Amino acid sequence: MESKKAKNNININCSELLSLTLVKETMQLLSCKWKVQIIAFLLRNGKTRYMGLQRGICGISSRVLSKELQELEQNEIISRTVMDPKLTSVEYELTAHGKTLEGVLLCIANWGAHCKDLFQKK
Repeated sequence: MESKKAKNNININCSELLSLTLVKETMQLLSCKWKVQIIAFLLRNGKTRYMGLQRGICGISSRVLSKELQELEQNEIISRTVMDPKLTSVEYELTAHGKTLEGVLLCIANWGAHCKDLFQKK
């Protein structure tokens, strides 16, 4: 049986996790519709070259993809490996830190699946 003190610690931790500051910082990190799509693509497909990302993410421009990849790399969510400097061949993959977003994206996708009737009404 859990003590009152242990229950209070759990509540405090949940309260801290749901802090508006933490939510705001996380949303800033993942802002832009393309970042989440890039992460989801890499979760599904693993290590991918730049052109593979551009072909696989429908509607993203080359300029926006480059910018989003740079920001994700700066935040240590993805890593960039130069395969052949002469051909500017580059591969991108999620870091261990980036892979921790899988559960978050699965929760978002699950929520979306339950709400798809609402989305279709628009």
